[in-house]
Amino acid sequence: MLGKRLCVGWNRLLLCLPMVIIIPHMLSVKELHQEMHFGDGHKQKPKKFDHLILGPAAGEGLPDRLQCQGVNALNKSHFRTSHNSSQSIDQVALVTVFTTYNSTIESRPVDLVTVGNTSYNKVERSMAILNVFINFIQVTMPQSNVIILTDPASELPVHRDMVTVQPIQGEYSRDKLMLQRIRSYITFLEARLEKLRQKQEEVTHFIFTDSDIAVIDDLGRIFTDHPNFDLALTFRNNKEQPLNSGFIAVRGTAEGIQRGKTFLENVVKVYSSKFMKASRMLGDQLALAWVVRSNPNFDVRKFSRREAFLDKIGGASVLFLPCSHYNWTPPEGAGQFHGMPLDVKVVHFKGSRKRLMLESWNFFSSSSDLADMLCLILSSGRTKYDF
Repeated sequence: MLGKRLCVGWNRLLLCLPMVIIIPHMLSVKELHQEMHFGDGHKQKPKKFDHLILGPAAGEGLPDRLQCQGVNALNKSHFRTSHNSSQSIDQVALVTVFTTYNSTIESRPVDLVTVGNTSYNKVERSMAILNVFINFIQVTMPQSNVIILTDPASELPVHRDMVTVQPIQGEYSRDKLMLQRIRSYITFLEARLEKLRQKQEEVTHFIFTDSDIAVIDDLGRIFTDHPNFDLALTFRNNKEQPLNSGFIAVRGTAEGIQRGKTFLENVVKVYSSKFMKASRMLGDQLALAWVVRSNPNFDVRKFSRREAFLDKIGGASVLFLPCSHYNWTPPEGAGQFHGMPLDVKVVHFKGSRKRLMLESWNFFSSSSDLADMLCLILSSGRTKYDF
């Protein structure tokens, strides 16, 4: 009888034991969720820096990547042989769309940022970026014109040699700017095509870019090294956004301009019908990818090979250039691109790296050394800055 009671007692203990273990665990999980929920309301945004932060330079030990010791480049042969050694026969012009916002509103002290010895309000900051964009072109492609397409309502204080400001009517509001940019390209190409047909102008090739880039090598070589393309785009190994719209080259012959214009008109149609919800930022890149992928014979696996290739898209011969060389970005230099290729041509200061663009120009102005400047960019590119 005593043994039976003991068995019953042990059975109850064994039945209750899981509850003893589970209930405290459930309570601790509930408390954790409460703490996380409470913490969300006080979650701080990642800090953005108002000065340069140097870190390790990605690509260390790779033979085809820039090697740095601090901000000193250890392998400078590429820059010494290619700098200012243009091989382009025809004229090449760089074209960008640029406008300013809130130019009539006085900036508060909190809006001011300081780079070097200069403080800028929001509009001055934008103008400083545009001027640095021009500066780099005039160093590496001194024979090239710069054309700024802008809202007729904008009064851009740009008065520099070989720089033309060309107003083009359109909708330049922030939420329509990406779409308007392509429309401005098309309007510009239409006017050039008409003048070319009337023999009012010589052949000039055009490279349409964002204004937050630094051209660090002669881009005219694209047209001589690849003589059979009408339009050139830059690609990366990104499934959703394999093409970046910040660099588009168009051959300046009548056939090249016509085919490039038709291609971009198709992009606008797709953009307007399918991607207006992403109009403020990514719609143009999504539309570009849709137009290219709509070709049934296009092999998307080529986007993963990092080699230039030519393909026929909608009647145009399209040259695809790797972003790692023609549209290199600081954050991806530490990730997807694994450092900086020795023959990089364009650095794109996307996102919160506009400060780095200005700081880089200041560094180059004091050192006149492109390779060392690139080490500065490579070492600082992982950081997000205050603008």
